[in-house]
Amino acid sequence: MGIYYINGQFVEEDAAFLPVSDLAIIRGYGVFDFFRTYGGKPFHINDHLRRLQNSAQLIGLACPWNVQELSDIVFQTLERNDYPESNVRLLITGGDSEDGISPGENPRLLVLVTPAKRFPDQWYQDGVRIITSKLHRYIPGAKSIDYIRAIMTLRDGQEVGAVESLYLDGEDNVLEGTTSNIFAVLDTRVVTPAEDILPGITRDVVLKICKSDFAIEPRSISRQELLGADEVFLASSNKEILPVRQVDDQLIGNGEPGAVTKQVMNLFKMYTDHY
Repeated sequence: MGIYYINGQFVEEDAAFLPVSDLAIIRGYGVFDFFRTYGGKPFHINDHLRRLQNSAQLIGLACPWNVQELSDIVFQTLERNDYPESNVRLLITGGDSEDGISPGENPRLLVLVTPAKRFPDQWYQDGVRIITSKLHRYIPGAKSIDYIRAIMTLRDGQEVGAVESLYLDGEDNVLEGTTSNIFAVLDTRVVTPAEDILPGITRDVVLKICKSDFAIEPRSISRQELLGADEVFLASSNKEILPVRQVDDQLIGNGEPGAVTKQVMNLFKMYTDHY
């Protein structure tokens, strides 16, 4: 059984509770971040912790812990669990409120460590189907616990066998996935949206490791441009680099992972193998 950190204490997961008065429960007010380990080492932990702090700032949530304090708690929690590789989820909740809606000065910190999940090999060999949605993230730069939009559109995707849904803005431009960033390969150029998105840590790594091999274009991508792309792939902490074979009803390229996507997958694996 896993050990979690819950607001100052390490407890077994079946004893991990929040008071029902916490604003995370009664108002859905809080932020989180998520990353995994490679070789037992948290991947870009400081980048994730700084993003967690920024998420809290963007929604006006107090975060009294600095990066070093947060990092120490993460490592202490990892040491109390014994997984070959781990997923790490940090949450800062709104804490208790005198009037049931206004944030107080005592947010709660949770660190949940679970075994890293392995997705089907077929996803990476054949590519996956994704859909697009007119919904979009509220306060894009903040990784908040408000996932109503994501849950709704992912449910639509699951009904047609899709594993991810892409948010679109009012002008039909692609923004990001519910839990991933999107990349399109257009005439050997690797293009990815750059505005009104959550700043993905894995996305940043992809941009870094690809810049010597491919022309990178951070810019807007319309849905129609995406549908006509030579290749499409996703990047996220848990799914890593995931090829896309179909967007909505449109096959991408020849309907299988392309050469650029495969190269990015190899580059990312080499990066994580030596992280």
